[in-house]
Amino acid sequence: MDLFSFGEEPAGGRLLADRMRPENLDEYIGQEHIVGQGKLLRRAIEADQVSSILLYGPPGCGKTTLAHIISHHTQGEFVRLNAVEASVKDVREVIERAQSNKSLYGSKTILFLDEVHRFNSSRQDALLPAVEKGTIIFIGATTENPFHYVNGALLSRSTLFQLESLTSEHSLVAMHRALADEKRGLGFMQLQADEEALQHIAGMANGDIRRALNALELAAMTTAPEADGSVHITLAVAEESIRRPIVKADESTQYDILSAFHKSIRGSSDAALFWFLYAVEKLGMDPMTFIRRLIAASSEDIGLANPQAMVQAVSALEAYRNNGWPEARLNIAQAILFAVESPKSNAVVMAISNALDSIEELKSAEVPLHLRDTHYKGSSVLGHEGYQYPHDHPGHYVKQEYLPKAIARRVFYQATEQGNEAKIRHNQGLRRGQ
Repeated sequence: MDLFSFGEEPAGGRLLADRMRPENLDEYIGQEHIVGQGKLLRRAIEADQVSSILLYGPPGCGKTTLAHIISHHTQGEFVRLNAVEASVKDVREVIERAQSNKSLYGSKTILFLDEVHRFNSSRQDALLPAVEKGTIIFIGATTENPFHYVNGALLSRSTLFQLESLTSEHSLVAMHRALADEKRGLGFMQLQADEEALQHIAGMANGDIRRALNALELAAMTTAPEADGSVHITLAVAEESIRRPIVKADESTQYDILSAFHKSIRGSSDAALFWFLYAVEKLGMDPMTFIRRLIAASSEDIGLANPQAMVQAVSALEAYRNNGWPEARLNIAQAILFAVESPKSNAVVMAISNALDSIEELKSAEVPLHLRDTHYKGSSVLGHEGYQYPHDHPGHYVKQEYLPKAIARRVFYQATEQGNEAKIRHNQGLRRGQ
């Protein structure tokens, strides 16, 4: 546990990214949708009226920096805990001190809990009474979907602000500021940075300003000066100073990408192929996860409109089991493209839903007498007779009742006019006398 003391250490031992951390909202880069002029959060920060909030967004988007700015604007005590290290005891100590400050001095306490998704349910529960009573103002920061990782009660008592990923342009703004700032940045140096070098760093940082500033500082401090004492950061120097980032595939990201893949199967070959390859090649996700989803989609979204989609998907599964990755990449991609380009129907899903609704409606279902087992002697005495064998009739079909009497006229599967189902729909109409 520590007081939030950004900006209070001597600048000498601090990294450039820490020295250049914005001290106020005018210096803050990005997130105009929540802290732009006139926006709710900006007004609350400037008036020192911040209530309990959750800051949700990807790494490097400015969550901690926002907390830092709030710490500079509040007249109360600002305490920071990191969920990786903090215990229930730490939380209770903060709450006890907050109660004392409020009763003795009428002052408020803001608790900033970084990586709140790492706090388990019991530790989050320890916060609830204090948040409800207003003993503390809670600010949580998370890179994970809060609806998956934050208790519903705590989430409902906090205002959720979703921060967006920053861009290379944001990183360029931050680096130019650092190069010009003589007090906190690198402006005290005789430093020349080629624009293409800065653009390379910004691109490789992938919107992470801290990573961009760290690379800029590394380039400046490790490049040998020219004869006149100046330091020249070229593209070659920049390429040595920053490497391609390792993309983190957290659980929420995996769910989102799998969702995007399935939804793309319904409408875009390009997108379905992109999300599959991005997930496997870039994030290291298991191809089997996408094959399973493809098999499910073959029935959920295509069904009998093109039954070959299921055959292609299962064949891709076998190819992956037999050949492994990356050899089976072609087979899986073929199955994906076949599914996307197939006519679509959700009639199978609707048939299941309709049948389950009828099952719920009935207390019990009795098998009609003519459908019951007749393999034993005496079955006819019980009335188990009258079944008509369809293959003995023209068209191998005979009209008779197959459902329980209570739902005799129900229709569960209604074929669409898509693909192969158009023929099925025609036959259904003939059988029903339509």
